[in-house]
Amino acid sequence: MTLETLSTNRSHGGTQGVYRHASDTTGTDMTFAVFVPDHAPGAKLPVLWYLSGLTCTHANVMEKGEYRAACAQHGIIFIAPDTSPRGEGVPDDPEGAWDFGLGAGFYVDATEAPWAKNYRMRSYIEDELPSVVLRNFPMADMTRQGISGHSMGGHGALTVALRTPDRFRSVSAFSPIVAPLQCPWGEKALSNYLGADREPWSHYDACALIEGGARVADLLVDQGEADSFLEDQLKTHLLVEACEKAGQKAEIRMQPGYDHSYYFISTFMAEHVAWHAERLKA
Repeated sequence: MTLETLSTNRSHGGTQGVYRHASDTTGTDMTFAVFVPDHAPGAKLPVLWYLSGLTCTHANVMEKGEYRAACAQHGIIFIAPDTSPRGEGVPDDPEGAWDFGLGAGFYVDATEAPWAKNYRMRSYIEDELPSVVLRNFPMADMTRQGISGHSMGGHGALTVALRTPDRFRSVSAFSPIVAPLQCPWGEKALSNYLGADREPWSHYDACALIEGGARVADLLVDQGEADSFLEDQLKTHLLVEACEKAGQKAEIRMQPGYDHSYYFISTFMAEHVAWHAERLKA
């Protein structure tokens, strides 16, 4: 598999790169960003994955997330994939809605036409992209991985980790969609990507997974109290209730005055990186 380097830039004592490859999983070219701190020859560095939210690409967190100084300080590789397949022939919402289709892959493997051919972000994130990283970034220690994300990406981070708990030592999220089975964004995406039968939807719902017995070692969530999506779409209280009922270790912090934007994410990003670093270096 050929990896094309689109750009590299020096930043905070490391290298921020953007790369593209032809994905067998999605049937499209896929772009992702990687920040690698400076390190001694032969050193192995832990990996922190970051999954972005609705309408985003790899570029949103790369340009506004303010993670590089913290990752350089703690010696952590930061990887930011795209949020959906893209390119000629990839289907999009026929009405041009921003919460479905391009930029809104919801980290699922779609089973319904016309989405099933390309919208396979679960397999891309869980299987193909880690293999690409392993082959092309020899300094990445794939035995020490953490995962984080924002909004739809927070949903992705939680569900990927809950389904594959042996892979991740640490899991965090900013403003995650915690119960897609119980919110308009989730119901729209899952019904279209997966069909009317709601049973398969539960594999993509953090609260349902926890209620079904899935666990992670530890969990950190930050949620802004001034987030306009909190009540109808994010429903953080459902995650609090699910974790308390199941005995899932979690620190879920409500942050007064903060909204859903990258002003919020960038404020707490360094804390999340440090939190992951403590667990990835143990």
